[in-house]
Amino acid sequence: MVRNFNEDVFHSGKKNNTPMATETKTLTKAEEQVMQALWHIGQGFLKEVVEAMPAPQPHSNTVATLLKILVDKGFVTTKTLGRNNLYTPSISREAYSSQSLGQLVSSYFDGSYSSAVSFLVNQKQLSVADLEMLLQQLKNK
Repeated sequence: MVRNFNEDVFHSGKKNNTPMATETKTLTKAEEQVMQALWHIGQGFLKEVVEAMPAPQPHSNTVATLLKILVDKGFVTTKTLGRNNLYTPSISREAYSSQSLGQLVSSYFDGSYSSAVSFLVNQKQLSVADLEMLLQQLKNK
């Protein structure tokens, strides 16, 4: 089951014998690649996670080590089925994206999303058309 970031999955403690991640936990690039594959397939066994990774695919031992780390950090849960583990993300891609963006804005833009958007405009990463689309989305909410 994928949980929303605001649920108890990110508070200290244990649930289903899996340590829980705290709000300050982040993913390394390698861990994030494994999570991207897992988010893409929803859940899977080691072989399926490896197959979902982009080429060149890492060795299965490397992915197994990263999955263990992700379980220890609380980002992934496991269920043993026979001799294999079924891996399931504990956090949705959207929730982790929200957390990561919030940390980025907090660290580099003093918590100001408008400063972050202004930066993107100044760097020509966000066009007037993009801004108009965002404004229309805000008006529709």
